[in-house]
Amino acid sequence: MIYTAGALYFAHRVRLAPGEAIEHSTVGAWFYLYQAGEIALIALYALLNWTRSGQTLGMRAWHLRAVTENGGPLGWKAAALRFALGVLAWAPAALGVLWLYADSEHLALHDRLSKTRVVHLER
Repeated sequence: MIYTAGALYFAHRVRLAPGEAIEHSTVGAWFYLYQAGEIALIALYALLNWTRSGQTLGMRAWHLRAVTENGGPLGWKAAALRFALGVLAWAPAALGVLWLYADSEHLALHDRLSKTRVVHLER
């Protein structure tokens, strides 16, 4: 919300009229910079959580944790690879995520390729 509020403030100072949204038709190519910033914030959120506790807020609610193959905490490289491959896994109709139903260890494709696992924690 803070990021979007700042972007709206900047966009209104430069070219948006009050009440207009940040869209390609209103801000032109700046729209792509805004979207890239949103993706970067989402990635930063996931990476910070996975490297610190192994859990995002949603994973905490479901008692799940992302770990390495041997059960250790994720490092920055593994977390970044898991995020990037996860984006690709969702892109073609979530086929990379649905892969877990065909996998012998029930791993999604991005977990298989990044050598990470999602484990269920005891309550």
